[in-house]
Amino acid sequence: MKAKDFDKKFDSGDEIVEDLDLSTSHRPNLEPKRVNVDFPSWVVRSLDKEAARVGVTRQSIIKMWLVERLQSEASGK
Repeated sequence: MKAKDFDKKFDSGDEIVEDLDLSTSHRPNLEPKRVNVDFPSWVVRSLDKEAARVGVTRQSIIKMWLVERLQSEASGK
């Protein structure tokens, strides 16, 4: 399908999803990237304790806290 025809279909409100190849789609900046961080053992114990309290893994609690902090810093709080 030519771009002009696709645009016309979209602009008229017709369904366009079936015309898209979603097999190669991705969400930019959401691809995982491995990072290794060394913590003192007391930090790891504290992380494990908090993760168990919340019911998530150590990795999840670290991600949650980092995202919260980054969002807080971005919003100026």
